[in-house]
Amino acid sequence: MKLKQYFEKHRVALLWTLFAGTIVVVFLLGLLAASVTERRAEIATLFNNKRVEIKGIESRSEIWGENYPREFETWIKTKEMEFESKHNGNKFVDVLEMRPNMVVLWAGYAFSRDYSAPRGHAYAVEDVVHTLRTGAPMTIEENMQPATCWACKSPDVPRLMAEVGIENFYKSKWSEFGHEVVNPIGCADCHNPENMNIAISRPALTEAFDRMGKDIHKSTIQERRSLACAQCHVEYYFKGDGKYLTFPWDKGMSAENMEKYYDEVGFTDWIHTLSKAPMLKAQHPDYELFMMGPHAQRGLSCADCHMPYKSEGAIKYSDHHLVSPLMYIDRTCQTCHRDSKENLLKYVYEYQDKILETRDRVEEELVKAHVGAKFAWDKGATEKQMEPVLKLLRAAQWRWDFAVASHGASFHAPVETQRILSHSLDKSYQAQLEVNKVLAQLGVKEEIPVPDISTKEKAQKYIGLDMPKLKGAKDKFIAEKVPEWLTKARENKRLL
Repeated sequence: MKLKQYFEKHRVALLWTLFAGTIVVVFLLGLLAASVTERRAEIATLFNNKRVEIKGIESRSEIWGENYPREFETWIKTKEMEFESKHNGNKFVDVLEMRPNMVVLWAGYAFSRDYSAPRGHAYAVEDVVHTLRTGAPMTIEENMQPATCWACKSPDVPRLMAEVGIENFYKSKWSEFGHEVVNPIGCADCHNPENMNIAISRPALTEAFDRMGKDIHKSTIQERRSLACAQCHVEYYFKGDGKYLTFPWDKGMSAENMEKYYDEVGFTDWIHTLSKAPMLKAQHPDYELFMMGPHAQRGLSCADCHMPYKSEGAIKYSDHHLVSPLMYIDRTCQTCHRDSKENLLKYVYEYQDKILETRDRVEEELVKAHVGAKFAWDKGATEKQMEPVLKLLRAAQWRWDFAVASHGASFHAPVETQRILSHSLDKSYQAQLEVNKVLAQLGVKEEIPVPDISTKEKAQKYIGLDMPKLKGAKDKFIAEKVPEWLTKARENKRLL
């Protein structure tokens, strides 16, 4: 009764309030409709007014930039190297100089020559050409790497695969395509030019899904926003004499499952020159570890954090300046986490600091195990005696490498990364104990000598690398061979 009396008393005021509210709602809906219409109109304009028609695999991102200038302008920023966080950024950093223990861990493998922190996508081709890991092949016979080493560096790769065949591409020598692979990672690596949908251009990813009984073509748009990255940011190996690029996911994506796969197929990347252990080299299992972390498990994709959206007028588009999310916290972390920039940075650095503490300890102990194994061999140990040592060294280093080779592992999946490193540390200690057992069997009472590997140069000398010779050959290669490649590429209109 009181409510009825109140309504009758204030009837006129309430009706005006309802009328005003309705006007506001209608106005806001009109704005929304206009915004949607404007966005659709501008997007339609983009497709209907293309400056160039792109057909097939166009490796030159500058051509795509004619049609999609906003995305292209952000992609160009991958050339910038100004960002730096507490632990790396996008600057050139000589990792072996910072952590010379790694030289010994990779003794006998090309990574002991040269290993630097990754820069932006714009440097993908330049960095693989200049690294000492690809050698200095002035002739085809001097190649130390197969063409498979180009696989993730350029949209020229899927173009070449279409031209010469996938198997023929892989089994060729690296330098055979030096004048062909000249455009760094760009538009054609991830997009279909006809509709700009995310495309899977690398067969190894599709093949890995097929072997797992999955149809990659049925993946959702959100899944593809990570799968585009998974074409390259994964663990892989070169299978057989044809050096066929293969992802070892048949048994699963964990470090242990991939190790089991490698053990069963009898694969070894190289034999360690000090310990003689049959080693595995992890590449960069970024996708695998990301999928084990909290962000992926909550439905986020790689692009959500590394390619945040930008708005310009009515257009909303992805920022192609692929860089650490810490550079744009306001557009990455803070879109979900309602916290200050300072606190968010603190959380990230806490994860990283704790995991890197374990990583550094592992590297020290793993080096001791390799050096101890060498000492045991020098004292006359037999293959039978050393078998447990070599098995532990292989397992320990695989786990260490799996964790440290992955970009951002300490944040993508901190719990899993810490678990893997802890197991590596445990196996490193076990390897040392097994070495001591062998030395005891041999009656050796001497202490294992500790080499001076306090600098990169000392460590490289210790494992027997002739760095002046390697650098001299590379300098000649860069001065004489590389200009030939670039000249030929421009003549063939492969490069603008």
